[in-house]
Amino acid sequence: MSPTAQPVFRALADPTRRNILMMLAEEDLTIAEVADNFDMTRAAVKKHLTMLSDGGLITVTPRGREKVNSLTPEAFKPVRDWLSFFDRFWDDRLDALKTAVEKEETKND
Repeated sequence: MSPTAQPVFRALADPTRRNILMMLAEEDLTIAEVADNFDMTRAAVKKHLTMLSDGGLITVTPRGREKVNSLTPEAFKPVRDWLSFFDRFWDDRLDALKTAVEKEETKND
């Protein structure tokens, strides 16, 4: 795994941050709007948003006195790449199992 992927996985490690990402997939939100959905302080929510920003998963854009948080979908590429390895792994394993079962069925006929 690429060292640049570490901040992405670190940001995704927390369920609150994953919930925030789901919310931001629906719409861009300010810190206050995100905080309204959680039973925690605005400062705690800001820390979660900072982790997501550090991981590149969101962008923060100033809008007057507020900061608007937006999902950055392309930042999930390291996760997709890492998971695709396991897709190939299981595809290969399942193909080998299928071949073994078919071979056994042919032998028993």
